[in-house]
Amino acid sequence: MPRQSDIRLTKRVVEAAAPKDRDYFIWDKEVKGFGVRILPSGTKTYQVQYQMGGRLRRMSIGRHGTITAEIARAKAKEMLGDVCRGANPAQDLASYRRAPTVTEFADRFFEQHATERCKPSTQKEYRRCIDLFIMPAMGTAKLMDITRADVSELHHRLKDKPYQANRVLGVLSKMFNMAEVWGLRADGSNPCRHVAKYPERKRERYLSQIELRRLGEALNEAQRDGTETPFMIAAFRLLILTGCRLGEIQTLKWEYITPLGMELPDSKTGARRVPLPQAARDILAGLSHVEGNPYVIAGKLPGAFATDFQHPWRRIRSRAGLHDVRIHDLRHTYASNAVSSGMPIQMVGKLLGHPQLQTTMRYAHLADDAVRQAAEENAARLSALVNIGTQEKPTLRVVR
Repeated sequence: MPRQSDIRLTKRVVEAAAPKDRDYFIWDKEVKGFGVRILPSGTKTYQVQYQMGGRLRRMSIGRHGTITAEIARAKAKEMLGDVCRGANPAQDLASYRRAPTVTEFADRFFEQHATERCKPSTQKEYRRCIDLFIMPAMGTAKLMDITRADVSELHHRLKDKPYQANRVLGVLSKMFNMAEVWGLRADGSNPCRHVAKYPERKRERYLSQIELRRLGEALNEAQRDGTETPFMIAAFRLLILTGCRLGEIQTLKWEYITPLGMELPDSKTGARRVPLPQAARDILAGLSHVEGNPYVIAGKLPGAFATDFQHPWRRIRSRAGLHDVRIHDLRHTYASNAVSSGMPIQMVGKLLGHPQLQTTMRYAHLADDAVRQAAEENAARLSALVNIGTQEKPTLRVVR
């Protein structure tokens, strides 16, 4: 422990202390463990010193001139009081200095979590959110210093892009959950909690029968004039007939096709079997196998699948006059046709590969048309049986 002196540290005492060849300390006579360190350079810093676990601990409070002796004494009393209650300020400070910044943690999060546990598409979205939005806003801050106010401010800054704002919030929340798991933040300290997401309107675009015919004609024309490859034409037709996600058709291999359907080893929801109707099998039968390429929708590079679907799709939808239709809307159209035809919503969910019925329920309202049609047909049959249609219609009588 420091040797107690007979001097009470004041501004006059500290400023009068002359530098020597080696640094030395002057300890306060009132507060045991409070002192000032004088370096050969003349720099003077207030110190607090204590023992814990048989070891001597010392830490700087602040430089003389930046803080006064009285402020330093008050701070020393506070810190020594914490020591009496079992705290270890020096260790806490060392831990804080070693604590990662948000940028450093993001690198670990991506390497040890995203690349090991997430699909490539999810990794890509994580990387985009981190690089474009999270790092510029809080990358240099300590991970443990991020507060709910910081998260809320970033989320609010993206209010004009509600979808993007909510995706960034989701990535941040996952990052802070992992920070708790790895012991870098206290349990239950996720600053994303209680930050409300912006409302999102699910885009519902289904192709009508007339639009489907126009799309079919556009695909046929593109096939005849050779403006699109046979693989791309087949891909869009398979999307229409199977309701698959783009990635499922894009990465489809010939070995996945069996008499039972398409045996996908890894989709968005894990391994699943997709039924292959005869119309889809006919499309596959018309495609050539590219030697050395395991993929059905072969790309330009040897052994690779096609990567650019957007440019061909824009050309085809423009030819069909469907300028607002996205590729994913083909999946919505598949689902809407199934529901409208009277197929049970549970069966539609299985066809789409939805693990939860709630996901498929977004199409439930489309069953109303089928229900109304069934009601009309049933009522017509009953009406004919009881001769309701042959009765005279009542005449409106006006009573004066």
